[in-house]
Formats: sequence, structure tokens, C-alpha cells
Amino acid sequence: MFRGSTAVDRGWLTRKQLRSSAWRRLRQDVYADARLPVTHGLHVAGVGLVLPPGAGFARRSAALLWGVPGLAGADDPVEVVVPPGTRWNAGDGVRVRALRSGQALAVRRGQPCTGRVDTAVDLVRDGDPDECVVLLDHLVRAGLADLPAVRAAVAGLPRCRGSAKARAVAALADGLAESPQETRLRLLLARAGLPPPVAQYVVRDAQGFVARVDLAYPELRLAIEYDGLWHGGRAAFLADRRRPTG
Repeated sequence: MFRGSTAVDRGWLTRKQLRSSAWRRLRQDVYADARLPVTHGLHVAGVGLVLPPGAGFARRSAALLWGVPGLAGADDPVEVVVPPGTRWNAGDGVRVRALRSGQALAVRRGQPCTGRVDTAVDLVRDGDPDECVVLLDHLVRAGLADLPAVRAAVAGLPRCRGSAKARAVAALADGLAESPQETRLRLLLARAGLPPPVAQYVVRDAQGFVARVDLAYPELRLAIEYDGLWHGGRAAFLADRRRPTG
């Protein structure tokens, strides 16, 4: 990954060589080895070479830097925050927002980005509320941020776009779901007027561990599990039927 103008000025490549198939042009004056797979991370690295002073990566791009993969693909825009009042011609494929008041940047994998908690908060400030709960559960489970810290951060947000939604989402998240559908099932139970179940409940008997279930009402000896498509196969189906229930 390099700036084309720098490579030419320093004599590493000629302009003709720069236009060869050995290099992939990612954006104006930014090139990469053509053998590298085109991913969101590659685009983040490319934008990182041309960020203005005080800018950094945010939201899904920041989450990737913090080690949470799969939230953005190669075709998704790179998300950047800049100091208020900054004018920058970001070019195609970049979404720019202003840094929130008091928001500081960290450095992760050599790139400036929003901190762990700020990244989580920014991600749940807009979008479908249920999907934001699903996302926050995933972020907490993946180790991006601690749920109490996120709740404290959203409680301290001034009135701004998405602040009320972020507080509602943080209140509904538990950070324990191991799949999106487990979160959706938990939200469905809540909408049905049922009390909150215990997530990832461990069932034990006199001999010890029996099973760990998605959701449970221990006082009723009731376990609730979401069976994904994998469980529809014959081997998985029979294994589930043989599974002890305590």
C-alpha cells in the first residue's frame, strides 16, 4: 500500500510502471499490490494514507480495526470522522461525519479510530431498533465493549440524533446471545409480555453438567432454544433429540 506520487518522486516506480497490472489503484494517488484481496480492510488502509489531520475511522470501519470482522464488506463505504469544521474531499467510497463533542480517537493497528465504547455507541444510534440490539449483543459478545460502559456512555449523551434510540437499545441488550436469532427470540418473548429469561443457562444435576441452553426460566424448569438451519439436518436433529434435558 503506497502513495503513487511518493513512489514516483522517490524513483521506486515510473509513472508507466505505476499503471501496470502489478498495482491496483484504490483511490486517487493510492495504490496496492494487485495480488491483495479487495476487502473493507484494504480500503481502510488506503484511506488511512490520505486522512486529514485529526481524522480517524468510525463505526463499522473502526469495529474492524478493533478486531470485529464481518460487519462491512468490500463494497461498503469506509466510515470516517473528522474534527468539526474540517473540509475534506474524501472521494467515492467514504462516508464522513463530524466527531462528537468530547470524542477522542485511539490508535488501533496503526490507524486512528474511535475508542471501543464510542464505536459501539455510534453503531447503535441509527437503524432498525431490533437490529441495533442484535448488533450490540454481538459487539459485547465479541469483546469490543463492556455493556455497563456502553450504558453509561449512552446515558451521558446530550440530546442529539439517535441518542434516545441508543439508550433504548442499550437497555434491551444483554451481551450474552451467541447468534442474532437468539437476540431476536429474546426480544419476541419480551414483546409477548413474558419476564426476561436467563440467557445461556447451565443445567446441572447431581452428576454435574447436563447442558447449556439459550434461554431458560429455571424456576419453571423450562428451557427455550433457537434451532438454526444446521439443526435441520438428520444427524443434528437426532443429536438434539438425544440431548439430556435435566
